[in-house]
Amino acid sequence: MEETVENEARIAARHFLSEETEFHLGDLPTERPHPKTRNLSEATARDTAEGVAMLLSVDHDLGPRAREVFATKQFSQLVSAIRDTAFTGGTVAFSGCGATGRLAIILEKMWRSYWNAVAESDPRDSARWRSTGEASYSIMTGGDRALIRSVENFEDFQSFGRRQVKDAGLREGDLLVAISEGGETSSVIGTAWEALERGVRVFFAYNNPTEVLTRTVKRSRELIENDAVTKLDLATGPMALSGSTRLQATTMEMLVVGAAMEIACEQLVSEAGVRTKRAATELGAAVEYALAFDRLVGALETGKCRSGIASFVDFESELYRHGGRVTYLSDEYLLDVVSDTTERTPTFMLPPFRPAGDMTSAVSWAFTKDPVRTSNEAWNAMLGRAPRGIDWVREDYRAMGGLPGMVARPPKLDLEEILSYRIGRERDPSRFEAPDSALLALTVDAVKSEAVQAYLDENRRDFRAAISIRIGGETADATAPAETTPELIVIPVPIPGSPMKLFTHLALKLIFNTVSTATMAKLGRIRGNWMIQVDATNKKLIDRASRIVADLAGLSYEDACLELHRTLARRAEGANEGERYPDSTVVETLRRLGSI
Repeated sequence: MEETVENEARIAARHFLSEETEFHLGDLPTERPHPKTRNLSEATARDTAEGVAMLLSVDHDLGPRAREVFATKQFSQLVSAIRDTAFTGGTVAFSGCGATGRLAIILEKMWRSYWNAVAESDPRDSARWRSTGEASYSIMTGGDRALIRSVENFEDFQSFGRRQVKDAGLREGDLLVAISEGGETSSVIGTAWEALERGVRVFFAYNNPTEVLTRTVKRSRELIENDAVTKLDLATGPMALSGSTRLQATTMEMLVVGAAMEIACEQLVSEAGVRTKRAATELGAAVEYALAFDRLVGALETGKCRSGIASFVDFESELYRHGGRVTYLSDEYLLDVVSDTTERTPTFMLPPFRPAGDMTSAVSWAFTKDPVRTSNEAWNAMLGRAPRGIDWVREDYRAMGGLPGMVARPPKLDLEEILSYRIGRERDPSRFEAPDSALLALTVDAVKSEAVQAYLDENRRDFRAAISIRIGGETADATAPAETTPELIVIPVPIPGSPMKLFTHLALKLIFNTVSTATMAKLGRIRGNWMIQVDATNKKLIDRASRIVADLAGLSYEDACLELHRTLARRAEGANEGERYPDSTVVETLRRLGSI
């Protein structure tokens, strides 16, 4: 068997090295280690607040670059395109995969919430504004089910992105903003091509320099060089955690596309002469968004905020270290918390959310619940619409060139599957059966929910700890406590006001990204600034895993790729039959090489 495994490994590695060069992405800045965070794991282990500061320091790369982007004609064109599409009744759509897919869903929810607020403020024309709110659509690779659990290999197929655009019914007069962190995601590129062929106005946002991207990746070059596509180059450099584009890349995309949305929609409402009850904005020209972002990051770095974040990290890491589980409670910002929580699974190889009735899969370390609604109600409230499933059958996957396994066993991504994830107020013993489990209730901008507090009080007896997390709002003053108490963690960051609450979403993203990353660093799931718990489940991750092994084991890329494929071949051939593989293929390879 060993000879068979070795032969298969050599053949597979040789094929990847010679035939899959489009997925060799080491030249892209988003895949490189950031010099500021080279010692992230060591710093965080030594002093949590030091690790927090190190992570936040990379977010300062974004403000100056945002100012440059806001001054471009492409950004102005995006603002105009959003305004004009909304004015003429077209659909404003967003597409993405993984972290940008979750961003697409958040952007749609922001859009819908905004226009519902406008409708309430202008009852004479409420039907028009509600219709405008309905004219938004998010396309996440794999559909809404992928918000909860990633769908393996979907991102490798342009045909899948094309099909999702067809299913959305986009047509001439509509607008698509295709968002790819690295600019090379095949499924997102597919959404752009299909939209173009349907006469849809297309913008393509990405976070690697155009020159590098077009030189390196053919599929990206072909789309970028199409004159019908308006390009938004948002490159800011490497991520704080190497290759983890859920961090700075997606934050930059939220800032830029979110600012364009707010400015465009405010222009449209102002032109209609509507006086609304929405939150007063502290922002005007686009450049003020960049300045406000700088202030937000700077505020998070101050002593009390940094201390609050560090306390959050220390609490979670100790809980997980003792086998405990966290359940976050949120109402208005449930989607933001879900996005970070579910992104931890592919980034750090943690157990994903499990559906109702599944009593055998590992229970997720962290989970989210709406303490106000039942699960079906929570899904609709969280998304601002009914969930959208995918009902493709074998013939569909065969026609789209899907993998043999997809054709034989189509993944279950339909509405029934989505609703099987019980994110509502129903009692779930799996969340507290581990002795050290905790409930964490989120309060944002001083908006206190009596229902959230009531749920916390009613259920605290089941958990070792029931804690309130207060972010911003009335706590943003000099008297706010700097450290956690047994029942309270405060992060007193002043959050700029804006019509779609863009900066509240950004603040939550920055805080939760920092907490989840620093927590994993303290638990040893990061080495330096590499995410070592990476399973090579698609071509992009095979490349990333090979580069991690090369760097940490001191090998060439080619030798590291071979060693990784030896690990993959051993698993595929059942050399360790019956083993559950608690660690990733990267960790297993590094351990076999004596590098960890």
